[in-house]
Amino acid sequence: MGRSQETFGKKEKEKKRLKKRQDKQKRKDERKANAGGSSLDDMIAYVDENGNIVDTPPDLTKKTKIDAESIEISIPKKEDIEDPIRTGRVEFFNDSKGYGFIKDLDTQEKFFVHVNGLLEEIKEGNKVNFELEKGLKGMNAVRVKKIQ
Repeated sequence: MGRSQETFGKKEKEKKRLKKRQDKQKRKDERKANAGGSSLDDMIAYVDENGNIVDTPPDLTKKTKIDAESIEISIPKKEDIEDPIRTGRVEFFNDSKGYGFIKDLDTQEKFFVHVNGLLEEIKEGNKVNFELEKGLKGMNAVRVKKIQ
């Protein structure tokens, strides 16, 4: 007669599996026994005036009325933006590479300008009018036009 195919390791694994199954059933039975029928009032949560979650309803006397018409959810209109056209002087411009820098006469800031943002040809030292546009690395001068 041959030996039984069950080794010690197989027996131990089977015991562990049975133990896990029994523990799981025991926990399930405990949850069922402890799960008293909670009422809806016990499950409701409220948010107070500070944004904290509480179990009591908020005080209605502290409630403030907000006019929905006064809330603005948009970017400002074009006319709300102050003076989009700026004046500056071309500090550097490389014709072969097609870029340069314009120094604003009011704020003394320098802005990058590309040949695609020009309305007419410019050279170093020219006075120009330009507008600003957000670029990848900062503000870029666009719609650049010579003054004189």
